[in-house]
Order: sequence, then structure tokens, then C-alpha cells
Amino acid sequence: MGTKSMFKYLSRRFIFLLVTYIVATTIVFILPRAIPGNPLSQILSGLSRVAQANPEAIRAAERTLMEEFGLGKPWYVQYFEFITKALRGDLGTSITFYPRKVIDLIIPVIPWTLALLLPATIVAWILGNSLGALAAYRRNTWIDKGVLTTSLIVSQIPYYWLGMIFIFFFGVKLGWLPVQGAYSQGTIPNLSWSFFIDVLKHYIMPFASIVVSAMGGWAIGMRLMVIYELGSDYAMFSEYLGMKDKRIFKYVFRNSLLPQITGLALSLGGVLGGALITEIVFNYPGTGYLLFRALTTLDYPLIQGIFVILIASIYLANFIVDFLYALIDPRIRLGQEA
Repeated sequence: MGTKSMFKYLSRRFIFLLVTYIVATTIVFILPRAIPGNPLSQILSGLSRVAQANPEAIRAAERTLMEEFGLGKPWYVQYFEFITKALRGDLGTSITFYPRKVIDLIIPVIPWTLALLLPATIVAWILGNSLGALAAYRRNTWIDKGVLTTSLIVSQIPYYWLGMIFIFFFGVKLGWLPVQGAYSQGTIPNLSWSFFIDVLKHYIMPFASIVVSAMGGWAIGMRLMVIYELGSDYAMFSEYLGMKDKRIFKYVFRNSLLPQITGLALSLGGVLGGALITEIVFNYPGTGYLLFRALTTLDYPLIQGIFVILIASIYLANFIVDFLYALIDPRIRLGQEA
């Protein structure tokens, strides 16, 4: 019976996520086309510099490109081709980096984004939740006030300001760390120790800025959750029974952690989208920076390709969270059947 209810629950969740995925990819298809401008302008301007004396050659090249990218076809034909190709794993050819394939552009930058954002997100989550729980446990003390005040200030600072502050002090003023890129210009990636040190130096500032920026939000959320749980019936009843504070806090902490785990799963699911502002501020070669270049040049296939992968990763994270929730708490899957 338990397996059957779990299967029904997961089937419904899968169908729901599949339908919303199709809706999301449809929006991704429509939005770039709503932006005014010609996506082929960059290629055509380059051709015009080469073939100024031959405008007919430029017009012929434009017709060829329009046909190759299917931009002259009705929107519903473009949409059908986009969906069918995406299902086969064909994300098309980039306009900006023509004639390179979109998938060949995305795959090399994914490791940089994952290596930066996965550890930073997890470290920020652990530190933020630990500080938030500590502040709630030591409520109305200097620890609580210090953690709350610092978290509120840090969480309200726009990220690009924080990034610029890091660059100014640690990169420009003190000269301790490089201010942009994933490694020094002119360096060829290799497996040497010197290249590893170089990458690490470029890594520290983006990593630290993400941790500091995200930590405040996690701390505030965890503090509120723990305070709420401490006022719940089971915590108060346990206190009346004479249970030790540390033991009560242990149960309270576990219950408070569940919503935070959901938030972490969603954050990790969105990691492939890259921290757009982080990668722009630090000129870091991840998926966020690639998306920024695609948006500024109206590269439809590249924009669509990045979002197709990003949305799929978020939905996969959602599905895993649903599965874990149903596994941990049977009331969730039984509630779906009611």
C-alpha cells in the first residue's frame, strides 16, 4: 500500500512538473523574440566590414542565415522545431559564436559555475543556519543582536556593491587577489601546481562574496523558524516535563531545518544558471556570464539553450525534494490522495 501511494504521488508530481516545464520553455521561447532588434546584426555588421563593395553578397548571406536559423518562418513553426530539437538534445547553433553549436559553448563553462556556486551555496547555508540557530538559542543577548543586525545589513546590501567593495579593498587597495577572470590572461589551463594556485587566487573573492551575501538571509530565516518552534506546544510541553534545554533545542533545530533544506535544494537546482551578477562583476567564465553575453547580442539559440538546461535542473531538484519529503513524511503523499 505504501509503495502504491508513493508511486501515485510521484506520478502526479512528475506530470505536473512536465506540464510546467513545457510552459516554462514556451515562455523562454517567446521572451527573447519580444525584445526589439535583429539577432543577426552582429554577424551582418562583421560581413559588411569585409564586403563593403558587394552589398548583394551581404543580402545573400542574410537570406542564408535567416534560413539556417529559421527566423523567417512563422513563430509556431519555429516553436515546434525548437521543442522537437530540444527533446533530442539539439540546442541549435549560436548566432554570436557562429558556427559553434550551443551545447559546445555551454558544456565547457558548466564546471566553472558548479565549482564556484555549489561550494559557496553549501557553505553559506551551513554558516547562515548555524548562526541563525545560535542567535535564536541565545535570544535577546549580544550574540542574537549581533547576528541579527549583521545579517540584516549584509542581506540588504545590493550584491554588485558588495562585489565592488571586495574588488576595491582586496584587489585594488591591498593588491592581495586578482580582480577578474578564472585564471591569469595568457595562461593555458593545465594540471600543474602553479595553475591550481592561480585559479585558487581568482576563486577566493567571488566565492567569499557569494557566501557573505547569502549567509545573512539563511541566518534570518533560521532564527525565525527556531523562535517559532520554541513557542510551539511540543516544545513548551517538553519544558514543563523538565526536559533539558539542549535536548529540546535539538528537536526544535531538526524541525526548523526542514524548510531550509527545501530552500537549499532549490538553490542548488538553480546553480547551473550561474550567479549572473557575480560572474559579470568578476568577469568569471561561467554560465551566468555566457547568458549575459547571449542576452546582450540577442542570441536566441544560446539564450534558449541555457534556460532549457537551467529549468531542467531546477525541476529535477524539485522532484528530488518531493521524493525525499514523501519518504520522510507519509502524510504528504497520503494528503495527495485525499
